[in-house]
Amino acid sequence: MLQDSFGRRVDYLRLSLTDRCDFRCRYCIPDGYRGFQAREKWLSAGQIQRLIGVFADLGVGKVRLTGGEPLLRGDVLAIARAIAETSGITDLSLSTNGSQLARHAEALWDAGVQRINVSLDALDPAVFRSITGGRLEPVLQGLQAAKAVGMSPIKINMVVMAGINEHAVESMVEFAAKHGFALRLIETMPVGSAGGAASRHLIDLERVRERLDRTLGLEPAALRGSGPARYFHVRDTGLVIGFITPMSRHFCASCNRVRLGADGALYPCLGSEQRLQLRPLLEAGASDRRIREEICRALQGKPERHGFLPGVTVLQRGMSSTGG
Repeated sequence: MLQDSFGRRVDYLRLSLTDRCDFRCRYCIPDGYRGFQAREKWLSAGQIQRLIGVFADLGVGKVRLTGGEPLLRGDVLAIARAIAETSGITDLSLSTNGSQLARHAEALWDAGVQRINVSLDALDPAVFRSITGGRLEPVLQGLQAAKAVGMSPIKINMVVMAGINEHAVESMVEFAAKHGFALRLIETMPVGSAGGAASRHLIDLERVRERLDRTLGLEPAALRGSGPARYFHVRDTGLVIGFITPMSRHFCASCNRVRLGADGALYPCLGSEQRLQLRPLLEAGASDRRIREEICRALQGKPERHGFLPGVTVLQRGMSSTGG
């Protein structure tokens, strides 16, 4: 069992397949960013498969494929299939911006991806482009393709930003209810070169929750997943809304995850610069036992809580290089 020094059990791995993305979301990768890793620095499919086996031996049963945009990696389907077939892995999911989802949804389902999160911050094409630099229509098509093949639950991740899309929450609620999607509202985090913009547009989601409670009526709910969201049913409907509040109400006491970057860097905490470089161990011929020992040792340095402070960028690495 993988456990940190505060007694928290870690059974969930977020695996970045690439730090590259075809969007430039203002809270993640600012326009003009050029600090991407060279592709030869990424873990190979074989190295990923081996590390997944090591984590499974340590009791990790849930894996989420992330990025950057994971569907930009050419061998994503082979990687997904290998992970789904790994003994001990019981839950394989994927986070995506949705731009490539329509053409991959059926193959992802066949490869073993059971559920999916799609980033969608606005339904107005102009607002969407101002946030992401991309086109809205392919994302909407991707959501319908994922629904058509049977993925469930399908969760929409909406990063709520004061002065930009805060006013559009209600329309996103209506959209999610109409199509049977779960909706998760997320606070911005001060990470990397986009951290300044994220801090300027931070909004306490408790204000949004209270607003929705007054107009719609919210009741506590449970939804299958491995993350930190607090979920609520919209009264008299099947809609579920989650609130992810790393800044206003941190959830570190129940943290059950670690992140593995595309380059093989293991991050025990999103809000800390601490990391363990696993790729050099693989290339030096380290045994699985040695790798397990190093992972367990790194977990003992996992902080009790993240170091994010409102208005302060505490991490130099970007969100895309960490794995979301």
